[in-house]
This record gives sequence, structure tokens and C-alpha cells, in this order.
Amino acid sequence: MKRQNLFTLAAFFSVLAFTVSAEEIGEVSTVFKLLGANHKIIVEGFDDPDVPGVACHISRAKTGGMKGAVGLAEDPSEASIACRQIGPIDTSKLAKLKNGDVVFKENLSLVFKTLQVVRFYDKKRNVLVYLAYSDKVIEGSPKNSISSVPVMKWD
Repeated sequence: MKRQNLFTLAAFFSVLAFTVSAEEIGEVSTVFKLLGANHKIIVEGFDDPDVPGVACHISRAKTGGMKGAVGLAEDPSEASIACRQIGPIDTSKLAKLKNGDVVFKENLSLVFKTLQVVRFYDKKRNVLVYLAYSDKVIEGSPKNSISSVPVMKWD
């Protein structure tokens, strides 16, 4: 019974590990809508939960109109990402990172579409690589964007 409880706790915390919430930095309106919110591009920022010292910013389209105002609109599958080293990185922890870990996830529709950011560590080049992509349960999406963060000594 204890083993099952530990598994449940581990599953719960693994879900929390990739539900990092982004902070909205700003937005610009792109299309005026007479009824409901305008279509816009929003810029959000978040810190890598497993690598303190790295921050990422994502820009993405947000659908407006009446459906967008009540949260029923499906946002486009387009996003851009930029990540930078903003502080010291504990390099001893980098080897323990698992390639493809989800570090950020956000719903783009009510149920079926998400925007995800996954991290890879290129040990040969000593670089963290962040891949932003959207996926749909039914068909997926090839639209993606990457950003590389060279791990440098921080003085």
C-alpha cells in the first residue's frame, strides 16, 4: 500500500513540475473585433523550474471575438520562443536532466490543443535547447520554434 501511495504522490508532483505558469509581459492588438476581445499577440515569460538561472519568453497569437472572450476559441498553433541565461547555473545538475522534459505547458483550446516547451541538454556543446511546439490530440502540428542557451560561467 505504501508503494502505491508513493507512486500517486510522484505522479502528482510530476504533473506539478511541468505546470509552470507564465507571467504575461505584454500584448499588442492585431485585429479589431466589434464584439468581444480583439485578436492579439501576447508575450509571456517563465523561469525553467529545473534550471535556475534560465528564463524564457514566448510570443503567441490569442484569438479574440465572442468565443475568445468566453474562453471557447481555439488559438492558432504558432509561437516563438527565446531563452537566456539570467543567473548562475549549477552545472553539476545538468547531467541529471532528462532530454525532452516538459518545462511549460498551456492550453490553446478548451480541451484538445496545447502549447508545450521541452528542454534538451546538448552535452557536447554545453548548451540547453528549448523547443516550443503546439500539438493537437487528433493531428498534431509541425509548427515549432527553438532557442539555445549556452551554459556559461557566471561571475
